[in-house]
Amino acid sequence: MPPPQATIPASALKGRERFRAAHEVLERAIQQRAFPGAAWGVLLDGEVVALDAGGRFTYDPDSREVTPSTIFDLASLTKVMVTTAMAMLLYDKGRANRSSFQQEPRGVLDLDARLGDILPGFVIGKEPGSHKEQVTLRMLLAHSSGLPGYGPLFEKNHTPEAMMRAALHLPLEAQPGTRAEYSDIGFILLGKALEVISGDLMVRFFSREIASPLGLETARFCPPDDWRHHIPPTEEDRVYRRRVIQGEVQDENCHAIGGISGHAGLFSHTLDVLRFAACILNEGRTSHGRQLFLPDTVKLFATRQSDPPGTTRALGWDTPSEPSSAGRHFAPESVGHLGYAGTSLWIDPHRRLAVALLTNRTWPDRSNKAIQEVRPAFHDAVAEAINH
Repeated sequence: MPPPQATIPASALKGRERFRAAHEVLERAIQQRAFPGAAWGVLLDGEVVALDAGGRFTYDPDSREVTPSTIFDLASLTKVMVTTAMAMLLYDKGRANRSSFQQEPRGVLDLDARLGDILPGFVIGKEPGSHKEQVTLRMLLAHSSGLPGYGPLFEKNHTPEAMMRAALHLPLEAQPGTRAEYSDIGFILLGKALEVISGDLMVRFFSREIASPLGLETARFCPPDDWRHHIPPTEEDRVYRRRVIQGEVQDENCHAIGGISGHAGLFSHTLDVLRFAACILNEGRTSHGRQLFLPDTVKLFATRQSDPPGTTRALGWDTPSEPSSAGRHFAPESVGHLGYAGTSLWIDPHRRLAVALLTNRTWPDRSNKAIQEVRPAFHDAVAEAINH
């Protein structure tokens, strides 16, 4: 069966006119080949006020058109929609006497728990002075663990078990807590640690405790085969898999892990991304009024960290920098995240605004960086349409 179609809310029907300038930014970007196509949406004061799309799956004029229902590889939006959300729920469990979990996790998340106590392979056998015993879950969420930002683990490791061993054995590049370094490796290990804490697989936990209560119709790992041709390709891979990457995760490390990881692997359409954002804006409540996250937990995870000095990171989230992909108008207290394949989500709590942009800017290869100029121009146009 094909994936579910997004129902465009009545509140979004006039979005094309109101956000014409934003739409034109994306249309020009498509014409200039920043990406073949894009789907985007705007949530304001609890209503979806725009849900639109443009372009095609590839630059071939006969390829499928992108629509608001088009599902994209979300890439690192997985870090906030899955891993950070899972961490928030496990953190909440120790701070509220409630029965929100349909299946009780084994434990609760202590932000200052040491990773080596949860995943002993991270520290066992390490030489004194490695500093790995100092790494905490808070540091992983804040990207201040000292772990490298990236490593092509997939090149020498071809099973999920081998990939995890390789991630556990990577040495630190900086003393924990002294440097902010965005780290896929950190979130690979964080995802595994959360599975140990919860006593459940991440994919099951996400489906049951996050996607189901939020009504996320399409957000899932490893989309079924019959969805494949409804998902834009991300890359013509000539090196690793030697095929067009379509309907499977682009990130090679995630692929080698089995398509499910704490740092990448989630697919979804724009409306589901906005449904997740609505919960964050609504202090953790779903559209049906259920308290998914506690308000204090939403605030804690969305607050920029004070250490290391100069960091823009919150817990799991990023905040606006100078310059920012969110443009010039999002409040300093905003949170967001980018995805390598060309996706983004930015949330401004002061305006009660969320903006999702999904593209496949890496098609046909990764050399095109034009989206770096498109993102701030697009978000500026959205904010200016709201301000006026």
